[in-house]
Amino acid sequence: MTGLRSAVLGAALVVVYTALISSADAITKLIAGSYAPPQLYALSGLIVVVLSIIADRHPSQRRGLATTRPVAMAVRAVATVAAAVSFFYGFRHLPLADMFLFIALMPLLAGLMSGPILGEHVHPAAWGALLAGFVGVLCLFPAGVQSVSAGHGFALAASVFGTLSMVMARYIGRFERKTLAQVFYPNLAICCTMAVALPFVWTPMPLADLGWVAAYAGLLFAARWLLVVALRLLTAYAVTPLMNLQFVWMVVLGALFFNEIPGWGTVLGVAIVVASGLFLIWDQIAGAEARQPGGPRRRFGRVRTDP
Repeated sequence: MTGLRSAVLGAALVVVYTALISSADAITKLIAGSYAPPQLYALSGLIVVVLSIIADRHPSQRRGLATTRPVAMAVRAVATVAAAVSFFYGFRHLPLADMFLFIALMPLLAGLMSGPILGEHVHPAAWGALLAGFVGVLCLFPAGVQSVSAGHGFALAASVFGTLSMVMARYIGRFERKTLAQVFYPNLAICCTMAVALPFVWTPMPLADLGWVAAYAGLLFAARWLLVVALRLLTAYAVTPLMNLQFVWMVVLGALFFNEIPGWGTVLGVAIVVASGLFLIWDQIAGAEARQPGGPRRRFGRVRTDP
C-alpha cells in the first residue's frame, strides 16, 4: 500500500472511530440515569470479553490474549475500571460537549505522564500546554468556583485514569505487538469487578435497554480496534487532530437526542484545550525534524502525546 493510500485509509478510520466512540458515549448518557454503573459495565464487559475470545480464534490473532507484562497490564486494567466508572457518572451529570473538554485534556496529561512512566523527556512546553488546558476548563465556570459540580469531579477523574490507562497501553506496546490482550484484560477486569456489585444494584432491564448495552459493547470493541489500526497507518501527531472531530459528533448527538446546545464557555474552553494539544503536536513534529540529519537544531526535545 502506497504512503498516500495508507494516509487516506488511516484518516478515514480515525473519522469512523470518532463517530463510533461518540455514539458509545451517547449510549452511556442515554441509560446512565436508569441504572447503576455495575449493571452497564458488567454486561458490556462480558460482551467484549466474548468478542475478544472469538477474535483470538482467527489465525492472525493466535495467542493474542497472552501477555508478557502482567503487572503493567494489571495497572492498565485497574485504571480502565476507575475511568469507566468516572465516565459513567460524568456523562450522567454533564452535557456531552462539556465532557469532551475533559476528554480533550487527555493528550496533554499523557505528555506529562510519559515522563515518569515511560522515561520520555517532558519539557516546559508540555507544562505550558497543560496550564492552557486548565484555563480552558475554567471557561466552563463563568459563575465562579461555586458552579463546580460532582459531575466535573468525575469528569476530571475520568480523564486522569483514562490517560493512565492509555500510557500503560503504550508501555505494554513496547514489548508486545499483538493488541487483542489490551482489549481483553481491561474488559475482563471491568466485568469481574462490576459483577461483584451486580446483585446489590440489579434492576430488571427491558429488551430495548439490553439492546443498547449490546450496541455499546459492540461500538466500543470496534472503535478501539480501529484506532489501533489507524495508529499503524498514520503517525500519532496526524491522528490526534482528527480525533478532535469527536467534539463535533458530541455536539450533534447532544443536540439531536438530548436537546443540549453548548454555551460559549464550553466552545471557548474546547478551543483553548484543542489549540494546546495542537501546539504539542507541532512541537513533536518539529522535534522529529530536528533529529533528522541536517535538520534545524532545537532547544527542547520531543513530547509524545499519542494515546
